[in-house]
Amino acid sequence: MPLFGGQPWVPEPAVMMGGGLRRRHSTKEAKDVKQRLGLFRRRNESPGGRLVEKGAKALRPSPEEALAWGESLEKLLQHQYGLAAFRAFLRTEFSEENLEFWLACEEYKKIRSQSKMASRARKLFAEYIAIQSCKEVNLDSYTREHTKENMRTLTRGAFDLAQGRIFGLMEKDPYPRFLRSELYLDLVRPKKPSPVL
Repeated sequence: MPLFGGQPWVPEPAVMMGGGLRRRHSTKEAKDVKQRLGLFRRRNESPGGRLVEKGAKALRPSPEEALAWGESLEKLLQHQYGLAAFRAFLRTEFSEENLEFWLACEEYKKIRSQSKMASRARKLFAEYIAIQSCKEVNLDSYTREHTKENMRTLTRGAFDLAQGRIFGLMEKDPYPRFLRSELYLDLVRPKKPSPVL
């Protein structure tokens, strides 16, 4: 092995690009990849899904209760088991961030302290609204800019427009698919009585 300054020389990983050598990845790029992979791991460990999977018998709604969720997305989100079931469904479609954003906005509205509100608003914007954010939700440019303007003078309604748009997207797209899913249909089917021996 060739020596460089008395130490063995170990070349960096490189690739041929345009006739020259280029370093494969920077440390920053490697950290970014690691962070993105961690996001997938966290999605699979979401507590909402566990609520449906573990301890579900105690919270399982009657078929009539579950049938009421078909009336509106609002009714579905108001029921603890319905919310967990919808979150589990969204996770299968890799679109859980819309529901997470909507729920985070609901929590934001409950904050009383102005300093906590400012801190939480920055976090919400960075996590869900900023372009290229890790959980970016699908918003039109007007809504994104309007929300960005609201960050200057924070109120409890700073995210109302964005939250409303995301609610509308969920209501129009994944909610009808959820109502046709096996997950939901299994909840609304009456349970067959166990045979008596």
